[in-house]
Amino acid sequence: MEKEKLQLTQEWDKTFPESDQTDHRKVTFINRYGITLAADLYAPKNADGKLPALAVCGPFGAVKEQCSGLYAQTMAERGYLTLAFDPSFTGESGGNVRDMASPDINTEDFMAAVDFLSLCDRVDPERIGVIGICGWGGMALNAAALDTRIRATAAMTMYDMARVNANGYFDSEDSEEARYAKKAAMCAQRLEDLRKGEYKPGGGVADPLPEDAPFFVKDYYDYYKTRRGYHPRSLNSNSGWNVIGCESFMNQPILRYSNEIRSAVLIVHGEKAHSCYFGKDAYANMIRDSKYADNKELMLIPGAVHTDLYDGGGKNAIPFDRLQRFFEQYLK
Repeated sequence: MEKEKLQLTQEWDKTFPESDQTDHRKVTFINRYGITLAADLYAPKNADGKLPALAVCGPFGAVKEQCSGLYAQTMAERGYLTLAFDPSFTGESGGNVRDMASPDINTEDFMAAVDFLSLCDRVDPERIGVIGICGWGGMALNAAALDTRIRATAAMTMYDMARVNANGYFDSEDSEEARYAKKAAMCAQRLEDLRKGEYKPGGGVADPLPEDAPFFVKDYYDYYKTRRGYHPRSLNSNSGWNVIGCESFMNQPILRYSNEIRSAVLIVHGEKAHSCYFGKDAYANMIRDSKYADNKELMLIPGAVHTDLYDGGGKNAIPFDRLQRFFEQYLK
């Protein structure tokens, strides 16, 4: 299998400071569609023997230099070999055309990360977990339902991307008529893109921010459009996904078999996050009629909003101690 030649930035260009407790290097790996993915590999300094490992990705439309890298570096400080990767078609990863998403390919991205870690000579392949943030929290659960090698999964401030695309925010467009209108608009956009020879970007987070923007839009702006979290390769910080970039999520639910996940799952959400209903409902569906509910947990962070679990929100909202205990318990 031949890897694509990727242009990888070697200097530190993250939205968080580099730790002196970890070693860091760029790596690449291939998914089963032949797409080469770019990743940052973090390891605890002076660690000996085979290590437990974590694959980390998210949020949806972000890059590994933002939240997933922060999670990966912090968990490496706590003894894990961690891999923060850019999904297919985004960031420094390969795949054409750019700025597209796929419930299938993006689930495979997580599984390909598990492939890489399983074959790494520094990793104990029986002790691999995943962390998914925002839309990649849902992808992490989807991967856990498919990949029996994943021993533990943490879904942080998660979105169900199939649900939000098909039903709209807060299920406000959950009708056949609303879905038909969205599908018809995207089908028309496909032809316009082909006539023009380029894909129309959907636009990232609104900028300038409208005065009457709902709170969750202001929340995203505060992260993606300010020094707090802006990154030049992040879709959310810039032109966004293509208009038709998430089309296939419209009729492909990603959590159909979540109640068959046998491995451990921890869903963490901010109590005041606009997205909290995704986490609560995903947890309820995961344990409903499940023979494997004993190792599942929903944790709500008091007072936290959605992006507080991206970088702590200035209030140390990310429960890294709880994450460490969770993975220590299930990656024994």
